[in-house]
Amino acid sequence: MTSRGTKYWNSGAIPLIAPEILGDIIAEVADLAIVIDETGKILSILVSPTNSAFQKLEHWEKRDIRHVLTIESVSKFDSRLETFLDTPSAARPVELNHTDDSKNWEFPVRYSFHRIGPDGAILMLGRDLRPVAEMQQQLVKAQMALERDYEVQREYDTRFRVLMDSMSEAVVFVSVQTGQMTEVNPAAAALLDQPRERLIGEQFSGCFETRKRGDLIDALASQAMSHHDSVETVRQRGSGRQVTVSPTLFRAAGERVILCRIAASDDTDSQQDDLSRNLRALYLGGPEAIVFTSDAGDVLSTNDAFLGLVDIAHDANVRGRSLSDYLQRGSVDLKVMMENASRAGRMRIYATKIAGEYGSPRPVEVSVTRLHAGTKTVFAFVIRNTNHADTSRNLARPTSDESMRSVVELVGSATLKDIVAETTNVVEKMCIETAVELTMNNRVAAAEMLGLSRQSLYVKLRKFDLLSRDNEEDRGGS
Repeated sequence: MTSRGTKYWNSGAIPLIAPEILGDIIAEVADLAIVIDETGKILSILVSPTNSAFQKLEHWEKRDIRHVLTIESVSKFDSRLETFLDTPSAARPVELNHTDDSKNWEFPVRYSFHRIGPDGAILMLGRDLRPVAEMQQQLVKAQMALERDYEVQREYDTRFRVLMDSMSEAVVFVSVQTGQMTEVNPAAAALLDQPRERLIGEQFSGCFETRKRGDLIDALASQAMSHHDSVETVRQRGSGRQVTVSPTLFRAAGERVILCRIAASDDTDSQQDDLSRNLRALYLGGPEAIVFTSDAGDVLSTNDAFLGLVDIAHDANVRGRSLSDYLQRGSVDLKVMMENASRAGRMRIYATKIAGEYGSPRPVEVSVTRLHAGTKTVFAFVIRNTNHADTSRNLARPTSDESMRSVVELVGSATLKDIVAETTNVVEKMCIETAVELTMNNRVAAAEMLGLSRQSLYVKLRKFDLLSRDNEEDRGGS
């Protein structure tokens, strides 16, 4: 109630407020208050005394407000002023950037528009947005720092993965709290004889013959805290193989973790390790070309001797390609060798030619062995360059030797023309016999190997009486 007994608030109306008191109220509720006319001319300006960030702005009076706005803010101000003059209730607050004449500084302010009298004066109440902008900049910097931390984390994670995959020593990370394996490198997966994906998350003690699940973890943790180079000797579950576990205890992200280095402790495994090293040295430095392929004939790995044989600089250009790409008869040679090796487990000698990327074909002898790599089948090809070797060797069938002796006996009793014709027949028969034998009596493959049609091969088999011989062998074998 006033001194006259009337209410201050009547039907939503605000009572009359003294000008000096109104200025104080505006200064408290706004950081910056500007009174303009409908054209944008500044009539008065009031800066909050509690905001020391603003400079003295009295020199803005009698100037057009557009002169103290940045270029992009002028259009925003004109659009919002036009909306306010047409429909005051539809005018929403607008963010404007102020600047001086020399463009040396600028600050953002959020303004709301209000009518303050019938003379067309407009009050712009502004809230300084620099604290919000500074907070946004801090958030951006924090986000950028977080991204840099992520990049560093990804880099360390990549280094860790490469280190784990390249280590020949079997390494397993085990959580002390849960006893589960959190990381397993390929060497440890091979030693434990289980896929790496299956081991991660499983109990470490489940891989060994222990009385209780927690006994092994407790023993490893105690040995790691004793600061002695002691190891725990255990036996693998299933195979019964004896292995040693060397523990190292550390804490990561508040959780205790044991780094377990596993090694086979028996003499057999150490001998196998020596054999593996020797075989690897032979594979890398041996004079014979060695190629490992999948069961489809795709190259898995090669040594430098094969790369030199086919004139290729790096094994990356060979891996994934079919070995038939480098054989003279292509898939025919590869199919014959792999089928024979699949049946008997190995194929001792197969004569063909290797064609490099740029050089001419070279005569080679190939030995093939079928290997079992876990659940997969791998073929090992040992290739010997016979370009400068003595390629003369005895043929498998004694009938060929008899044919050669019969040719020699013709000298003196027949003309040279007859001797040459007979020699041609002998050589042709020897080639057909060899092709049929190499292809395990596969007539189609033998015909492709000799460059003959299937019908021509049958004609020559009948000519040299080889069909009847095959039938007799089949009956004898049955």
